[in-house]
Amino acid sequence: MSEDIYDPQFVKGVFDRCSGQYITFSWICSFGFTERWRRQCVELMPEPPAPEPKGYDLMAGTGEVWPHLLKRFPGIGAITAVDISSGMHHRAMERLHAHRAHKIAFIEDDVLASDLPKESADFIISTFGLKTFNGEQHAKLAKLVAHCLKPGGVFCMIEASDPRGWWLRPLYLFHLKVMLPLVERTLLRGAQDFARIGTYSTNFGDASAFAEILKGQGLDVAFKRFFFGCATAVAGRKPAAFAPS
Repeated sequence: MSEDIYDPQFVKGVFDRCSGQYITFSWICSFGFTERWRRQCVELMPEPPAPEPKGYDLMAGTGEVWPHLLKRFPGIGAITAVDISSGMHHRAMERLHAHRAHKIAFIEDDVLASDLPKESADFIISTFGLKTFNGEQHAKLAKLVAHCLKPGGVFCMIEASDPRGWWLRPLYLFHLKVMLPLVERTLLRGAQDFARIGTYSTNFGDASAFAEILKGQGLDVAFKRFFFGCATAVAGRKPAAFAPS
């Protein structure tokens, strides 16, 4: 029987095991683009409606987007990080963000099974978490975003994507599917978890389909490509006069 790489407990295992080396490995193997894309995700997000906005970082990982969020929106009142991997959050708070602990709360949960309150967020952000969901799960996530945002609330989500149509796509895919697993097996003693991230990314395609799902929930949505489509993002706002779909 083949493993279900989208099962929440499978995803949790991958990222718990990755947590110790995730930041360094992802930065080096993306040539720094992951950090650049996080910053661009924050820049793309519309202005939240409240002077001291509170919101969610979904599939928050090690919280690498938080410095960019707090730099652009220094008045942020609180960020609630939601992630299924306790290992990723422990890594974030112990090594990276202890000085921001007063503004960061954490919910360890499968985000799609979480009981996040209705209209509780001025903003929702997510960086590199969309790929761990299949199409059915994306539909649930879009419904959750519409449910949690206050009227006028904003969102932005970015994901590494398959740059179809780019003339260097074969080289990009070779790097993702051959070189990264080889580096992981060589340097991380035969581990295969980072290789899963490459599989998730190529299976994901890009965020255009998710943009349409969000629109189906009544949200205002813009779709954007970065670096020839190697990353794609969705950003937008819940209309002030929101009519649930």
